Amino acid sequence: MATIALVDDDENILTSVSMALEAEGHTVKTFEDGAAALADIVASPPDLVVSDIKMPTMDGMELLRRIRQSSDLPLIFLTSKDEEIDEVLGLTLGADDYVKKPFSQRLLIERIKAVLRRRQAGATPTAEEEKKVIRRGELTLDPLRHACAWKGKHVTLTVTEFLILEALAQRPGYVKSRDQLMDAAYDDQVYVDDRTIDSHIKRIRKKFRVVDREFDAIETLYGVGYKYNDG
Repeated sequence: MATIALVDDDENILTSVSMALEAEGHTVKTFEDGAAALADIVASPPDLVVSDIKMPTMDGMELLRRIRQSSDLPLIFLTSKDEEIDEVLGLTLGADDYVKKPFSQRLLIERIKAVLRRRQAGATPTAEEEKKVIRRGELTLDPLRHACAWKGKHVTLTVTEFLILEALAQRPGYVKSRDQLMDAAYDDQVYVDDRTIDSHIKRIRKKFRVVDREFDAIETLYGVGYKYNDG
């Protein structure tokens, strides 16, 4: 089980989320602002950080920036209802995922599990795990480890990005509507609009083009949706 740093200035969230995580067997350290969290994270690094964005003293953006100066420690943002999702998607600092408030604890726990699995991506897969790896042309997706590679080069995706790409790659050549991609990537209690899916696709393409400038495997069918082409 993991040690998780939970950072939020809302005492109710600290209490309820830490209880839910501890029920899953995790050890939870709670902090009310980024400055207090940073000092402890540097002294005794956890396995993962879950942080609000808007906080006093030091906000989540600055906390992530400080962490990224010396570590690739995974971090999931909690975002307020009135924040634009694009603001989070546009981060260049390296957040691993985000969960939008109000959120279900089940959703947050699943996102945490997925990010932690990604940290184990270097482990040698068993024969049973190897069967679940998706290979489509130059793409390799390992859902159990949340690992993604293109032409043998690692591509770091957030949990949401991974789930969207996985949904497309499962049936190459078949069109997936935005609604279908929403269902694949989001808890049924979370509402997102079409623009959010488009933003995710744009970010996925950008990440793949870092390792391959000619990447064009995800095709847009305007007014319909997206499909993955493996040939």
